[in-house]
Amino acid sequence: MIDMVGIGPFVTMTIVMGTIGSNLFLWAWVFGAVTALVDGMIWSELGAAYPLAGGSYNFLKEAYGPRGGALMSFLFVWQTCLQAPLVVASGAIGFAQYFDYLLPMGYWGQKAVSGVVVVIIVALLYRNIRTIGKISVFLWSGVIITILWIIIAGFTHRQVNFSCLPTGNQSLFSGAFALLIGQASVKTIYSFLGYYNVCHLGGEIRDPGRNIPRSIFISIICIAALYLAMNVSVVGVIPWQQAMHSDKIVSIFMEKIYGHRMALVATMLVLWIAFASLFAVVLGYSRVPYAAAADGHFFPVFARLHPRKDFPYVSLLFIGALGLVFSLRLKLEYAISAILAMRILVQFVAQAIGVVVLRKRKGTAGLPFKMWLYPLPVILSVAVWLFIWYMTGIAALYGLLMAMTGVVVFFLTRGRWQRVNKMT
Repeated sequence: MIDMVGIGPFVTMTIVMGTIGSNLFLWAWVFGAVTALVDGMIWSELGAAYPLAGGSYNFLKEAYGPRGGALMSFLFVWQTCLQAPLVVASGAIGFAQYFDYLLPMGYWGQKAVSGVVVVIIVALLYRNIRTIGKISVFLWSGVIITILWIIIAGFTHRQVNFSCLPTGNQSLFSGAFALLIGQASVKTIYSFLGYYNVCHLGGEIRDPGRNIPRSIFISIICIAALYLAMNVSVVGVIPWQQAMHSDKIVSIFMEKIYGHRMALVATMLVLWIAFASLFAVVLGYSRVPYAAAADGHFFPVFARLHPRKDFPYVSLLFIGALGLVFSLRLKLEYAISAILAMRILVQFVAQAIGVVVLRKRKGTAGLPFKMWLYPLPVILSVAVWLFIWYMTGIAALYGLLMAMTGVVVFFLTRGRWQRVNKMT
């Protein structure tokens, strides 16, 4: 649950309101939660059956066999090398937006702050994992407290009547509303990402066949409840028509209830959350190219460890450097769209199809967890992910181009780096 809550809900809340442009914006969060639950069935079945460190990297290898698995796992790491820095950039940009409440500094000032944050994160992570563990516990201690404070404050200081039900000519079932939900859900799903992170630690989970599915479903349901409550809390104090124009809504919300000083405290807590999520994101993603390279399935340079501190410094510096560039160059909304566009085809869709392949090849007798109503969750998941991919707009084309480029790079270079791996 802590992995799911980063800067996402604090910066996407008003983007979603503006995209929908009506009181029906809350349904985009419901759609995001349902998407996560359906996809969570696929992750639960795979995670329970193959509880190994690495998550998708191992699932794709297992599902598509020796030949196809090598390509698909390479493509997963390939897209991670681009989408991980995009995640870093989105968190840094969100941090800078809220920092602007503490110290107004304009567009270029915010860009400078986002770049500095990335540099600080990489500097903190440039050390061994034992020291990092102590830092991460400290950073994460304020996350749930902040969200609960926002929810309680809003519900105890309600000033505006709000309903998410359609009125007049509004409809939840029109084609126009479906398109708006698709566009807005790109942002809400971004805020739910992380429900599957337990699968990356499968080898360290006690009774994974039971606890991995539990963790996924409980996390999605609880975080969905928190997100919905937080949205209702905010628009119960600030009308959604006004709220959708703010890029630091939590600060404005707290200022209206408690005054400027307490708003500064709330802003610093949001910055704390943003920094903590960035810390966890860079730590986790920097290990993906390293693990694949050490396994002989990616470029060997990423397998290099720091000679004295024993951590994957090449992988860390690569993701940090690219994240720095993206944070300086991109706007938040495009960064979020690009994150999903890069991941959907290679990870979510390919993984859903992989479940069908595994069931046909190995059957279901030994599965610790079987998804309910199979194959309906697979069909729904693929359909919804392709719909969301399409709704990312131009980013969808870049995501497809990235995957196609990865295929070409794999076949052109695999002989070279596989020989190097055998030699080392």
